[in-house]
Amino acid sequence: MVPNLLVLGGTTEATALCRALAEVGLVGTISFAGRVKRPVRQPLPQRVGGFGGVAGLVSYLRAEKITHVVDATHPFAAQMSRNAIAACAEAGVPLVALTRAPWMAQEGDQWTSVQSIDAAVAALDRPATRVILAIGRMNLPAFAPHPQHFYLLRLVDPPETPPPFPDHHIVVDRGPFDTQGDLDLMRSFDISLVVSKNAGGTGAYAKILAARALRLPVIMIDRPQVPERRELHSVQAVLDWVHHASTDLGV
Repeated sequence: MVPNLLVLGGTTEATALCRALAEVGLVGTISFAGRVKRPVRQPLPQRVGGFGGVAGLVSYLRAEKITHVVDATHPFAAQMSRNAIAACAEAGVPLVALTRAPWMAQEGDQWTSVQSIDAAVAALDRPATRVILAIGRMNLPAFAPHPQHFYLLRLVDPPETPPPFPDHHIVVDRGPFDTQGDLDLMRSFDISLVVSKNAGGTGAYAKILAARALRLPVIMIDRPQVPERRELHSVQAVLDWVHHASTDLGV
């Protein structure tokens, strides 16, 4: 039996993995949550939308005869990762996560680490300042209690409803970004504070480098916790895992 993979996507790592899978002739499907209107085009068949919790994902794995699952979702897509762990355990399907190492503060960084979005909101209980809010569209409403700030928002898609901030500016753009571009952006809007999720990887690190160069404080939101699982950190490691897991399963 030929391996049939399900890749839970939404990251640059997922896209790189799909290219590699297609190049070596492996069969698979990449799944997106549907939060972005225009997902990056993939060389594998795509599906968009949720599975319906753990039970729905178990049904999908069985119906589609999935032999391997690779969780290459964003580090903050914790509920999907938890569902994948539970569903794969129930369905008896091998699971691995393709992850990025979190960012670590370097010399010159001025980070305040917080454990959650709510904690980041609380940290903005301060006099009015100019904030680049680099957290994605879904979490914007949480910051509504602090309308005193100017918010610079960089989003993949234009918002369907106006953000809940009286003073803001929206930049519609898709990474990866470069340091000079983020330096220019922060300078042009006179930004004095950066709020960021600790996404890790290189695609969004430019804003951290720019903040360091401009000596700006950063409120850094820690990653949510997920249950223990096997994690790999490169596309080649995932390809090797698929080969060995297939051999172990007799696939």
